[in-house]
Amino acid sequence: MEKGYLCLVLHAHLPYVRHPEHEHFLEEKWLFEAITETYIPLLKVFEQLAEAGVHYRLTMSLTPPLLSMLNDHLLQDRYLNHLEKLIELAAREIERTRWLPDFNRMAHYYHDMFTFSRWYFAEKCQKNLIAPFRRLQDEGYLELITCGATHGYLPLMLQREAVRAQIHYAVEYHTHCFGRPPRGIWLPECAYNPGDDEILRDYGIRYFFTDAHGLLHASPRPKYGNFAPVYCPSGVAAFGRDLESSKQVWSADEGYPGDFDYREFYRDIGYDLEYEYIKPYIDPSGLRINTGIKYYRITGRTHDKQPYNPDWAREKAAIHAGNFMFNREKQIEYLASFLDRKPLIVSPYDAELFGHWWFEGPQWLDFLIRKIYYDQQTIKLVTPSDYLGLYPRNQVSTPSLSSWGYKGYNEVWLEGSNDWIYRHLHQGVKRMVELANTFPQATGLLKRALNQAARELLLAQSSDWAFIMKTGTVVPYAVRRTQDHIGRLIGLYEQIMGNRIDPKWLEELEAKDNIFPHLDYRIYSSAENVKRKFEDLALAL
Repeated sequence: MEKGYLCLVLHAHLPYVRHPEHEHFLEEKWLFEAITETYIPLLKVFEQLAEAGVHYRLTMSLTPPLLSMLNDHLLQDRYLNHLEKLIELAAREIERTRWLPDFNRMAHYYHDMFTFSRWYFAEKCQKNLIAPFRRLQDEGYLELITCGATHGYLPLMLQREAVRAQIHYAVEYHTHCFGRPPRGIWLPECAYNPGDDEILRDYGIRYFFTDAHGLLHASPRPKYGNFAPVYCPSGVAAFGRDLESSKQVWSADEGYPGDFDYREFYRDIGYDLEYEYIKPYIDPSGLRINTGIKYYRITGRTHDKQPYNPDWAREKAAIHAGNFMFNREKQIEYLASFLDRKPLIVSPYDAELFGHWWFEGPQWLDFLIRKIYYDQQTIKLVTPSDYLGLYPRNQVSTPSLSSWGYKGYNEVWLEGSNDWIYRHLHQGVKRMVELANTFPQATGLLKRALNQAARELLLAQSSDWAFIMKTGTVVPYAVRRTQDHIGRLIGLYEQIMGNRIDPKWLEELEAKDNIFPHLDYRIYSSAENVKRKFEDLALAL
């Protein structure tokens, strides 16, 4: 009989980077890299575990922007074209490295990897990667949860209408994709604002996650710390992140991903090889970019990197999985010795860490789940819903304002580099509410324009843009995305209020920013209309 529980949570998210106006667009490669290096490898692990008879429970958040892109036919076709170029490059690398045994082995490895990705995506899944996630959900292995509609940072949304819209469209689109409403939510950036749980309750969401201090600083102080959930006054459960288990996986300095035998992320042939050779496989502008073909291991804090050995890396992944399990066993045994219930350890991670940033991450996860299933009796894998089923009675407490960003609060998303965006976002919400209240029963062209205005607002609210401005990566792109969406919202507002909607421009925006095809702008209307809209949604579910 187990002494405690482990809840593994993977958060799969990318900002909405779809640009039909360009034949090639650099940021779309974020999606293509994640599919090849994270989503397909994770699905492969999950499916092989199920086929081997290994029973497991794992929680996974798939955000609405990511789901929208996975559903998009244009991006599906562009991903296949991307794979074809990678397969061609890997074949050339096999030839180029024929006298370099270490590199040649890896060239064959990548060729096999890219070829498998093409088969899995195009033939097995028929370009629909949502289907295997849904199947694993229906078979009882995955508990799939949602996030904010566009990963908007909720604590910095002053108007409740904005928060409600983020939750509403998230629940609606998740239900459309997976055939059932989500039981839980990964709040964008794990950012909790007291009172937001009331909106979650209205949409049938039973739980969410906070960073450790969000629960540890709750009022009143939780009896079990982070090792059991609390109920907010609304009745929605809050689960706190375990710091110890998180650090072992997150940290490149102290955790597993920094091991010297693992693959070096920052050495890629897109930068290493001669320009004329690599030119057909980098950005058409000539900008060197990552191709995904990397031949070196971390080696150490040195520029003299050594060739990657996949056998050594696989062995390390097995060792680290065993170490993680051992540490969780000891952690649970210690907690169980004085708690009056079986403790729960919540370990949430960005899904893209596994495979993309930490190449061996899916292998590590595979080893860990198998070891937990076969090699011990102290830990049982559960989801938050499983735990609430086992322990339906929990302390009532209000978590504190918190996020999992730097210093634990709002600083990453509100500081000198990005604070200028919020006056425009707040004004955008005011205008959207005004539009929804002014035109409660719009039809035809007017309704289309109102719906598109709502899409532009939602896309402008993505927390990714403020995050990028803070971190200093592709800042011009993040600034332009914020300005473009706000500008389009203002343009639509002026055309709607002036009764001069431009059908051609509207059609261009609908084709470009086509997230949430069944969106209904009326969620931004008055409280009475919001209530009616929610009742309609409940009936639909």
